[in-house]
Amino acid sequence: MTFVLDPAATAAGYRLEVHDSLASTSTQALDRARAGETGPLWVVTREQTGGRGRRGKGWSWIPGNHAASLLWPVPPSLAPDRVATLGFVAGVAVERALRRACGPGADGRGPDFRLKWPNDVLLGGAKLVGILLEMETLPDRRAVVTVGIGINVAGAPDGLPYAATSLAGAGHAVDAPGLFRLLTGAWIEAERLWDEGRGFSRIREAWLAAAAGLGGPVTVQAGGRSATGTFETIDEGGRLVVRLPDGGHVAVSAGEVHFGTAATAA
Repeated sequence: MTFVLDPAATAAGYRLEVHDSLASTSTQALDRARAGETGPLWVVTREQTGGRGRRGKGWSWIPGNHAASLLWPVPPSLAPDRVATLGFVAGVAVERALRRACGPGADGRGPDFRLKWPNDVLLGGAKLVGILLEMETLPDRRAVVTVGIGINVAGAPDGLPYAATSLAGAGHAVDAPGLFRLLTGAWIEAERLWDEGRGFSRIREAWLAAAAGLGGPVTVQAGGRSATGTFETIDEGGRLVVRLPDGGHVAVSAGEVHFGTAATAA
């Protein structure tokens, strides 16, 4: 199969750029923006040699996996804190696309896809998807966001400090082009639900319905400090709300998250 957009994405004015090999789809998308591209533009590649994750961490490539980035133009009226909630739009879109791609099993139930705050998707408790948002203000004062989405379709890297899995490893016969088409359609649905941040409450509800660890023990580590308690919710700003043992609450905007037994041991 080849990479194509869902008809809903094409109808909404989205365009597509396909490559055989790139160092990074997000780097390519930003380079295109700096050269005058206005977006919205999906950049996808069959091979990615220099992918990156959060905090500059590398994203290892395995042939057959999914690597794509969306170049999204930021409306001048959209506040930066609302732009940041696009990560939840991406999470909801990816989770919906995965469910549609994999379908229900013999028991009629779908795979256990879960959204891990802030920007990961898990399958059976192991990392399947990484999502990276990057915002840049260009010399002509336009602001753009790249939404990078890496999905372990064919395989998961070895030697990681956390559990990782792939669709193929979990027995799901899905290919990257087919998943990409579903993703571009699901993005349109989620973006319209979000409505430039005005509908974040709806995205928040959809995200929480698939959240990993909700109601269970959690430890969040950030800036040399940590908070341990119960994962209560995410607030209207997308911050993770931890209920502390003394009954107080702390809202966290960024950090490393550990659930379950890892939380109690952290």
